[in-house]
Amino acid sequence: MSDYVIPEIKATEDEMISIRHYLHANPELSLEEFNTSELVAGKLAEWGYQVTRGLGKTGVVGSLSKGDSPRTIGLRADMDALPIHETTDLPWASTVPGKMHACGHDGHTTILLAAAKYIASPACQFNGTVHLIFQPAEEAIGGADLMIKDGLFEQFPCERIFGLHNMPGLPVGKLGFYAGNFMASADTVKITITGYGGHGAHPERTVDPIVAGAALVMALQSIVARNVPPGETAVVSVGTFQAGIASNVIPESVVMELSVRAMKPDIRDLLIKRIHELADFTAKSYGASSVVEVYDSYPVLTN
Repeated sequence: MSDYVIPEIKATEDEMISIRHYLHANPELSLEEFNTSELVAGKLAEWGYQVTRGLGKTGVVGSLSKGDSPRTIGLRADMDALPIHETTDLPWASTVPGKMHACGHDGHTTILLAAAKYIASPACQFNGTVHLIFQPAEEAIGGADLMIKDGLFEQFPCERIFGLHNMPGLPVGKLGFYAGNFMASADTVKITITGYGGHGAHPERTVDPIVAGAALVMALQSIVARNVPPGETAVVSVGTFQAGIASNVIPESVVMELSVRAMKPDIRDLLIKRIHELADFTAKSYGASSVVEVYDSYPVLTN
């Protein structure tokens, strides 16, 4: 592995591993990254960066200028964990019940800190200004938007900005990237199906939203299989399905949430269109009604 790493960065390996293990053992959810941002800000200040805190509530930006070039770039990493209970036996496993760095943002934060220390060192011949952007709330969606609304790019304009994501399975020393559409758009879709509730002993007196909802779950599987061209990539996954609180009562409504992903904007639009159509048709065919709410989150990442 050392063949792939700049010697000055390799020299910080033990320090960075320690930071990453600490972050992994002390995960914080979206917009709760107070301890993480405190650690990040402290390290950046120690290495000579001008530190700005509070963008997007818990976001941190470290700025450093070297040389006389007017060019300005940004490097970005995310900091938040997921609401998952860790069951590993690792020495640095999460110490917080129900919270875990299961998406690698502890690694992302550490990677950017390693870059920060190197850039600030005499060994790095970077000429210009770099803004290191530590973003909160990537998992909950909206952290980047909060930072932007707080004036991120007005205060820290960037000619170019670079980010990364860990990719388990990619050989050590390899980077995965190419020009064009690289990572999928991601939308959350909430569907509420409303019928008429009643006693489970008399379903004929109800409009059962569970039956309609179950039919819709199956119908949604046809979108990618029958509406998306075979050469394209798309996903429609039902992640939650909530209905009822008693075995002998047919509820009034069902709520489900979907994860919708596509590699092209037009395919994304097709998925959303078909979800609306299928929800409306399926609900009505069972005598119920539907409401579809689409929460735009991330567009297709295009390099």
